[in-house]
Amino acid sequence: MRRISTIAVIASIAFVACGVDTTGLSAVSSRLPLGSANAGVLVQEFADLQCPACKTANSLITKPMLQKYGSSIRLEFKHFPLTQHEYAIEAAQALECAADQGKFWQYLDLAYERQDSLSSAALRELATVLGLDASLFDRCLSSGIKKDVVLADFAAGEKIGIDQTPTYFVNGVKVTDASYAGVSAAIEAALLQIKQAPL
Repeated sequence: MRRISTIAVIASIAFVACGVDTTGLSAVSSRLPLGSANAGVLVQEFADLQCPACKTANSLITKPMLQKYGSSIRLEFKHFPLTQHEYAIEAAQALECAADQGKFWQYLDLAYERQDSLSSAALRELATVLGLDASLFDRCLSSGIKKDVVLADFAAGEKIGIDQTPTYFVNGVKVTDASYAGVSAAIEAALLQIKQAPL
């Protein structure tokens, strides 16, 4: 997938409405990692909710990885929305709005499940399906209050050379083989390193 600049991402956030009441909203991220909070192995996944390869990876890499290594790793999701995907930036912000109501990972799974029909209206419908406070979610999304969270992830990804999604890192090292076998091998190597480290 082609590389995009931070400027292009900022320019793409044109749907943000001015004058939305932000009472009770937060500009910071509420997302929580999966796995073990105190794990010595950190897995970071940079992804885009409208990216077909990310949807596939969620099923064939991320979920099996968590099933096998969930007690030994901490998984963090990072936003890397690509401008060729019309709703990717809005979807990333919607994901953060869902996180504020404790449904980050549930929203992510449902967004991937319905990826082919994503739209501004569909992003709001997902919140309703998950039983979120629809009014609060809509104000959060419409205000654009989460855009800086998304842009910060994107900028961090660009800085470390990400040019496609999904991209996985294990303890700060990019996994060049973005397959289940590749990610698993990186995790196993990190776990072995911890095991062999002197006390």
